[in-house]
Amino acid sequence: MRYLLSTGCIGVAALLAVSSANANDQLQKMSQNPKDWVMPAGNYANTRYSELKQITAANVGKLQVAWTFSTGVLRGHEGAPLVIGDVMYVHGPFPNPVYALDLNHDGKILWKYEPRQDPNVIPVMCCDTVNRGLAYSDGKIFLNQADTTLVALDAKTGKVVWQVKNGDPKKGETGTSAPLVVKDKVLVGISGGEFGVQCRMTAYDVKDGKLAWKAYSEGPDSELLVDPQKTTSLGKPIGKDSSLKTWQGDQWKIGGGCTWGWTSYDPQLDLVYYGSGNPSTWNPKQRPGDNKWSMTIFARNPDTGMAKWVYQMTPHDEWDFDGVNEMILADVNVGGKTHKALVHFDRNGFGYTLDRETGELLVAQKYDPKVNWATKVDMDKNSKTYGRPQVVAQYSTEHNGEDHNTKGVCPAALGSKDEQPAAYSPETKLFYVPTNHVCMDYEPFRVSYTAGQPYVGATLSMYPPPGESNMGNFIAWDASTGKIVWSNPEQFSVWSGALATAGGLVFYGTLEGYLKAVDAKTGKELYKFKTPSGIIGNVMTYEHGGKQYVAILSGVGGWAGIGLAAGLTDPHAGLGAVGGYAALKDYTSLGGQLTVFALPGS
Repeated sequence: MRYLLSTGCIGVAALLAVSSANANDQLQKMSQNPKDWVMPAGNYANTRYSELKQITAANVGKLQVAWTFSTGVLRGHEGAPLVIGDVMYVHGPFPNPVYALDLNHDGKILWKYEPRQDPNVIPVMCCDTVNRGLAYSDGKIFLNQADTTLVALDAKTGKVVWQVKNGDPKKGETGTSAPLVVKDKVLVGISGGEFGVQCRMTAYDVKDGKLAWKAYSEGPDSELLVDPQKTTSLGKPIGKDSSLKTWQGDQWKIGGGCTWGWTSYDPQLDLVYYGSGNPSTWNPKQRPGDNKWSMTIFARNPDTGMAKWVYQMTPHDEWDFDGVNEMILADVNVGGKTHKALVHFDRNGFGYTLDRETGELLVAQKYDPKVNWATKVDMDKNSKTYGRPQVVAQYSTEHNGEDHNTKGVCPAALGSKDEQPAAYSPETKLFYVPTNHVCMDYEPFRVSYTAGQPYVGATLSMYPPPGESNMGNFIAWDASTGKIVWSNPEQFSVWSGALATAGGLVFYGTLEGYLKAVDAKTGKELYKFKTPSGIIGNVMTYEHGGKQYVAILSGVGGWAGIGLAAGLTDPHAGLGAVGGYAALKDYTSLGGQLTVFALPGS
C-alpha cells in the first residue's frame, strides 16, 4: 500500500479531533448538514434526500460538468463518495482503492490507500468485484475490503489505524457492502450466499476494532441473537428454535442468508434495520422448509445485536429473491393513521410498508405490474398464511418434490429491484425506485457443497417481459397505498441509486451511462448527460464554496453488466445476466470515473 500525504485536510481538522465517546452524536449532527454527505445513504433513514435546492427544476437543464476523476480501476463502480468539509472520499471496486480529494484544489489527491489483496478473492465474488461505499466516524474512514478485511483509516492521512478480518474468502466469504457506524460500533455484513456461507451481521468497536457482537441469519437462537419469547414476527413470539425447525438436518450451516445490502438506523427507537439474502442452494428441493431467517427484515438493538422483530418476505425461496434491499425510514399514513414506517422494495417484486417499531405489516403490493410468481401477500391477520406471498404453482421451480424447468417467471432472479437504492422526498411523500423489468427461465439441478466452490444449483435465462422491449422503469411510489404514481421506461434496468432533492428533482443513472434529472412530481425528464461508462453507482450531492454539486460514479458492471465487466459471452454465464444484457455492449464500455456536475458561474 502507498500513501500520498498532505496537510490539506485542515478543513475537517476540528471534526477529526472529536473523541470516540461523543463521535456518534457528532456524526448524527453532521448528517443533518446538507452541505456534506457523511454516510453511505446520506443519513441514517436511508432516504437519500438532500435539502440542497440551488439546482432546481427550472435551472437543472443548465448543468455542466465541473470536474472529473478517474479511479484507475475498471469493472463495476457501485456506491457513492463521502464529503466531509473540504474533503471528498472516493472508493473503487477490487482492489478497493480509497482516495481523499481536496475540494479546494480541483480534487487534488491528498492521499491514496490501496490494499494488497489476494486476487484469488475475485473468483469467489458472485456478481462482479463491486464495493458499495465507505463510512466515517471518529476521525476514521471505514472500508469493507473484498477479502472481508474491515479497515479503519485515519481520515487525515490515510494510514491504517486498525484492521480486522471479518471472514474467510477460502470459504466463499467476501466483502461488498458499505459499513454503517451506529454509536460506538461499526456494522458490516458479509457476502457469499452462492458459496454456502452461513451469513451474519457483525459489529466492531469503532475505536479499536474489537468484536462487539455477531448475529447470524440462520441457526440456533444463541447464534441468531433472538429471544424466543420477546423477538416477534408479525406480532407473535417466534418461539424456540424458530430457524432450526425450518431447515432439514444441518443444511442451515451452509444456508446463506447473506447481508450485503444496506443498513438503516432509528436513533429514537434505537434499532438498526437490514435484510438477509437467499437461502443456499438455489435448488429449493435440497432445502425443504421455510429456511428461516433468510429473506428476512431484521430490527436489532445496535448495542447488543438482539433482534426485536423479524419478518420473512419469501419463505422457502425458489427464485433467488434476496431480501437485502434498503429499508427506508419515513412517516407514512396508512388507513388514516401515521406510522413510523419502514418501506422496503424487495427483490420479489413487492413493495412493503411496515411499522418499524412493532414490525406490523401495513402494505404489500406489486411495484412492477408484470410480477407473476405470486398473486398477492396475504394481509388477513386471522389467516394461517398471514404475511406470506400466495405462490402461483405454475411458477414454482419445484413441482411435486422434483426439480422443474420453470419458464416465464417475473421478476428474474435479480428481482424487480436489486441493491440499487431508492430515494424518498418528504416534500412529495413519494418514493423513487430504480427497477428491473425482467423475467426468466429457471432450471434447478442438484449440487454438492464444497467449501469455497459455487453452490448455486440452477441455470437461468433472462429477458424482458413478453411483448415488451424495455428492461427497466424508474417509478414514483406511494407507500401509503402501494400504488405507482408515475413510471418512466428505460431500455435497460435502472441499476443506479436515486437521489431526491429539495429543488424538486430526482436524479438517477442508466446502464448506458446517462445521468438523468426528472421532475419529482411528474417524472418529466429535464436533463441528461452521457458519462464515459454505464452507471451502477448512486447519485449524491453536496455544497462547497457556496455552490451545489451533483456527483456520480460511472463504471459499468455489477450483476447486470457482468458480461462486459468480466468479458463473458456464454448467455447463461453471470447467473443468466450475460444473455439478458448482451445488447449493453452496443451502448457503453468499461470505465471508472467520478463525474461532478454544477450550474455555470460562481
